[in-house]
Amino acid sequence: MVSRRFVLGGVLAGLATPVLAEGLAVSPRPVARPAGGAVALKAGPEPGALIEAAGLGGVIGYAVADARSGQVLEAMGERQGLPPASTAKAVTALYGLERLGAGHRFVTRVLVTGPVAGGVVQGDLVLSGSGDPELDTDRLAELAARLAATGVRGVAGRFLIHDGALPSLAEIAADQPEHVGYNPAISGLNLNYNRVHFEWKRGADGWGVAMDARGERFVPPVRMARMEVVRREAPLFTWRERGGAEEWTVASAALGKGGSRWLPVRNPGAYAGEVFQTLARAQGVDLPEGRRVARLPGGQVVAELAGEPLPDVLRRMLRWSTNLTAEVVGLSSSGAGGLRASGGAMSDWARGRLGAEGRFLDHSGLGGDSRVAPVEMVKALVASQGTPSGRGLKAVLRDLGMRDGDGEAVESPVKVIGKTGTLNFVSGLVGFVQPPSGRELAFAIFCADVARRDRLSVAEREQPAGGKAWNRRARKLQGQLIARWAGVHG
Repeated sequence: MVSRRFVLGGVLAGLATPVLAEGLAVSPRPVARPAGGAVALKAGPEPGALIEAAGLGGVIGYAVADARSGQVLEAMGERQGLPPASTAKAVTALYGLERLGAGHRFVTRVLVTGPVAGGVVQGDLVLSGSGDPELDTDRLAELAARLAATGVRGVAGRFLIHDGALPSLAEIAADQPEHVGYNPAISGLNLNYNRVHFEWKRGADGWGVAMDARGERFVPPVRMARMEVVRREAPLFTWRERGGAEEWTVASAALGKGGSRWLPVRNPGAYAGEVFQTLARAQGVDLPEGRRVARLPGGQVVAELAGEPLPDVLRRMLRWSTNLTAEVVGLSSSGAGGLRASGGAMSDWARGRLGAEGRFLDHSGLGGDSRVAPVEMVKALVASQGTPSGRGLKAVLRDLGMRDGDGEAVESPVKVIGKTGTLNFVSGLVGFVQPPSGRELAFAIFCADVARRDRLSVAEREQPAGGKAWNRRARKLQGQLIARWAGVHG
């Protein structure tokens, strides 16, 4: 048996996940559900007391079960549908592993529609993506170098940009501030998580600004995204599209002497095409201005760049909670034409394959309208273990580590692997508690104060007042519950 101090610290090492609720619709005490003559959970403070002490408001729902049999050991508000936030990515990972396969790689290609004579393509040159969510400037430069190595130096026809492998969507969720990088556009060509780097520095005559697509080795400037500093207090940013360019303004009062941040681009195909044109030119390949096409022309592949195998992509998605990766994996798995339809396809798959009910409206959990009950998430985790994708999920879930009550890392025989999720006043954690021997547990904990979240204006949603303190209390509660369970079953 591991001490509750170790387990609680371990959960707090990585927790940052939330969920929603409409009013406190839970019983005052948890409902223990031991099977047969099994002993009910009685370790540590009662969950009702822990929840009351957390003072979160809204709805708290959780379920914990034997990971092998699915027997529910303890639950509260377990059938209440709540927003999963980024814990939805665990289901997305299962979905992608089964539908795409562990060997799947996203590939970006360059095609030519005619022969090459004297280094000049006698036709069009096409940059075509399959949606690679991890394509960055340095890797795109590698593709440009591979093109140059074939001897191509120019194009008699057009430079075409094909991003139609996935639907082109300007954003994931409509209720987020337009300047936040975690709400990116989506297309079949994605670059730098569909973000552009904005840097500013104040001088004697005002601010100097730059927009670029920087990587570790290359920093190509960007023309399609422009910035103007405007003397005002608020709003912080404005955005509009005009003449094919994305025009930003920023409030001068917020800039100080200098700094930088990443901003989203809403036309990622054009962004990737412009950066590729610049990188190709640096390799001696002269391309005209790019033109986006919806359908891929027939042609011969002359250069290509494959991403890493899907499990590696998913491991980083779950570690860093990258929303773009989740949506690309989900859309690629479903083949649907939009997020709502694709989320519905994943919901149907989870019901038919895992016996778990839920309503997913996207694959990242960024939208607040998805709903999953804690007991249904636990069903999905338990049922998945009998499938190849479930075994793959355990291999890519994040090890949350162990820390003591002071937040210092400690060694412990108990392992907690899982996925966190956070929205404004919504926090969730799902996963497995794995003791060195004895019973493995599958769990889901969702906390949410939907009414409080809904009162926020869009501008307040990046850093709402009281949000950090609320999340800390939610994470502490989640840690206390897992400590209770691990203390009994460790």
